[in-house]
Amino acid sequence: MFSRSFILGRAIANSAFAQKIAAQSLFSTSAVAHKARLPHEKLRYAPKVSELKLGDYTAKSQRVGVIARKKGMTGMWDEWGVRVPVTVLQLEKVQVVSIIKTSHPDCARLQIGCGVRKEKNTSKPLKGHYDANGVEPKAKVFEFPITPDAALPVGTEITAAHFVPGQLVDVTAPGLGKGFQGVMKRWGFSGGRASHGNSLAHRTPGSTGNINPGRVYPGKKMPGRMGGKNVTVIRLPVMKVDTALNCIWVKGPVPGHDEQFIKVRDSTKLVKHRLFPEGAAVPFPTYIPGQSPALPRETIAKVGGQDPLIPSSD
Repeated sequence: MFSRSFILGRAIANSAFAQKIAAQSLFSTSAVAHKARLPHEKLRYAPKVSELKLGDYTAKSQRVGVIARKKGMTGMWDEWGVRVPVTVLQLEKVQVVSIIKTSHPDCARLQIGCGVRKEKNTSKPLKGHYDANGVEPKAKVFEFPITPDAALPVGTEITAAHFVPGQLVDVTAPGLGKGFQGVMKRWGFSGGRASHGNSLAHRTPGSTGNINPGRVYPGKKMPGRMGGKNVTVIRLPVMKVDTALNCIWVKGPVPGHDEQFIKVRDSTKLVKHRLFPEGAAVPFPTYIPGQSPALPRETIAKVGGQDPLIPSSD
């Protein structure tokens, strides 16, 4: 086996060839890194992003998501005068922290940070990570998968104008924890009989197995901790975008308590659904002040269709 220093020396000797290969590629992985890697190491790819400029959105493009804070629920009225329950999500200093390298050239990931964390409450490894990327410490950090054409430079701020009123989004957050619960509440068991000989077994789970094999099968529904796990709600319409308050109004409830960090991204399961309204101008890869068209403070989605308050002729 050759030593690592020998492999690195041979790789550096072919730097001219490596630069030629890197120039032809859309990704920042060079042939030097390919030759210098050990047999058990995988080649990693990361999109090249030199400057922030608008691009053309395609059906195969996947934009980056954001981290928002849940501010609570309220109501609004659509153009037909129908009251719609909505959840207010606010974006607080959402920035691109770093570009994550992946093992596939057609897949990329962006690390997104939200909020501000005091330096005294930030560990030294994390502080070094933020300083290396020129970003202030963040309160919460998540990764989002994207396509290479939707990559953003490190430090780019993402605002509420990233979303289009009327589009569909998926939201993910930890649901409300309900503590240790029995099988009737946790799994919907019917429980025992209320009377007729039943004593102290009204809410018990009943039998948990057989004599043979003499054990409880893995995955058996039993009492335990309920809630507190990640929940994803798909295809929620964005009803309103407020660029001044940096908020988006999403139709319906969203998992988690108030002030909870929520992951919001473009919907992916679009069977018989349209991601963006017909004819909408999609900010791609995100809304860029100075390059994208100017927006009013509030933009409200158009529900369309027929007035539901007017009886149909049928």
